[in-house]
Amino acid sequence: MAIPMVEMINVTKRFPGVIANDSVSLTINKGEIHALLGENGAGKSTLMSILTGLYQPDEGDIYLYGKKVDLRSPKGAVAYGIGMVHQHFKLIKSFTVAENITLGLRGQGGIFNKNNVEKQVGEFCQKYGLHIDPAAKVWQLTVGEQQRVEILKALFRGAEILILDEPTAVLTPQEASDLYRTLRLMARQGKAIIVISHKLSEVLEGTDAITVLRGGKSVGQTRTEMANEQLLTRMMVGKSVTVDYTKNPVVLGEKLLELDQISCLNNRGQLAIKELSLDIHEGEILGIAGVAGNGQSELAEVATGLRNLEAGRRLVKGIDLSAGGPKEFIEAGVSYVPEDRLGTGLVPGLDAVDNYVLKSYAKNGWLINWKAALAETQQAIQSFEIKIANIANPVRMMSGGNLQKLLLAREITADPRLLVVVYPMRGLDVGAMDTVRQLLLKERAAGKAILLISEELDELFALSDRLAVLHRGVLMGVVNPHEVSVEDVGLMMAGEKRVTNNAV
Repeated sequence: MAIPMVEMINVTKRFPGVIANDSVSLTINKGEIHALLGENGAGKSTLMSILTGLYQPDEGDIYLYGKKVDLRSPKGAVAYGIGMVHQHFKLIKSFTVAENITLGLRGQGGIFNKNNVEKQVGEFCQKYGLHIDPAAKVWQLTVGEQQRVEILKALFRGAEILILDEPTAVLTPQEASDLYRTLRLMARQGKAIIVISHKLSEVLEGTDAITVLRGGKSVGQTRTEMANEQLLTRMMVGKSVTVDYTKNPVVLGEKLLELDQISCLNNRGQLAIKELSLDIHEGEILGIAGVAGNGQSELAEVATGLRNLEAGRRLVKGIDLSAGGPKEFIEAGVSYVPEDRLGTGLVPGLDAVDNYVLKSYAKNGWLINWKAALAETQQAIQSFEIKIANIANPVRMMSGGNLQKLLLAREITADPRLLVVVYPMRGLDVGAMDTVRQLLLKERAAGKAILLISEELDELFALSDRLAVLHRGVLMGVVNPHEVSVEDVGLMMAGEKRVTNNAV
């Protein structure tokens, strides 16, 4: 029987008040793609931090290639052939591909030989099917190409065991398929690949084995061909979760938001949205698709008065608010659930009551009726099934799913006409995701307009009545999700325009 490339046996890691990993065992074989699944906070990142030498276990043993090792630092892990591609890339954008890959490597000598290094990088590209120009500057590359640079960096340093953290979170469907083809080629060449992911469909399609963590413990390891979404969901959350996307046909009401040839800048002073026109009516969910960083966040801020326009008009229920700010948009009935829950959405150091009244305290003057505020917050906690240890604790102590539900509770109970929701499922477990979906569908059924920005195409296809696609701040088209394929939308996300009708 072949010796596993990685064996982690009964690994335990404790932090003050928390057992992040509790006697976790993990086996990774040569030539396989192994998925590591689990809810937010299940212990996946801690376990991989131990394998990459960032943390040391309090208990347990690690074996690499059949020999017990003591990984005291990331440098030591690299020496054993362990490489990691993080979700947020660590590249210098003004450097070339070759410069980024060789940065910090020993044995390159005092003089950087551009031609030799580019030739070596080119040979690696050929070997692993990672097509990229070694002389290109990183800022000139797409997100998918930048990810290939990160993989090449790890391989160039001799990685035999490659860990990828949420590798498809910022990729189009076509780029995600290309990535898994590359990983399969690497596995055939004898590498061991570990993929941390929450996308069950991709895991089931692209991996060989799956390990599931729950509450810091390993709840099972299975061959992929023996698994399905229902089994994995049950392993992750401890119960079956039935996802129901049933929704009534669209019954359009008034036009609530109209964006007419708008343009705006991003935080770096560059044009983020270019001459975009969109509208949304009561009773519909308008989904916004696009690879992260293509203008979605700026669009949400324009639609809520948080970002000024450079050109064009924005109207809420026929009222021109082109020069309006957040206060005017709130008064017009616009609610906002931002991607940054702690910081933009909620104040981490304040308790649930303080956060709940943040947007409504001015209605009755500066004198707050704290007894009524407490009662309203408790009612929202009960209605939205928010789990909170103590209502007086700072909200930063709450889990991601419960933070999201508290934020949704505050925005929905304000009885908005338009609800702008950005990446509502990011970092949530399967059960919390289903709760959020049902809340959005309930608001749609009540005649509200919902602008839904998400990085999950499955979610957008299931919930949206219309789907608009952005690429580099330009509208590629508005489509009916029931009449196009994921591949069609993926091509639009990559920059292919489609002649469409903005109407439902």
